[in-house]
Amino acid sequence: MPRSLESLSPADGEQVAAKNLVAALTAGRIVYEDGAEQVFDTEGVTTYVERGHPTRGEWYVDSHGRFASFWPPSYRASYDLRWLVEDGSIVGLRFTHTEDGSEFSGRYA
Repeated sequence: MPRSLESLSPADGEQVAAKNLVAALTAGRIVYEDGAEQVFDTEGVTTYVERGHPTRGEWYVDSHGRFASFWPPSYRASYDLRWLVEDGSIVGLRFTHTEDGSEFSGRYA
């Protein structure tokens, strides 16, 4: 479990509260099921790396308390985040697209 999340003890699948979104996203590098990786910084910049090719975007907490991202020139999306918890430890995040319900998961590296 990332050190910055040690004070939290959510259940697996529990929604990440808006007040914990920044901590959840910036706790460390996230590795997705397909091998892509992403890092979120506290300034609202994110770098997504797929097959060695980095792409920079922006992220923020939207007016509904959800994680939202912007990828230039015009792609915007928002997601509900849920904790991935194994044996009482937070190991990652599950992202659910708020418009189409598609899901993907990432684990802290």
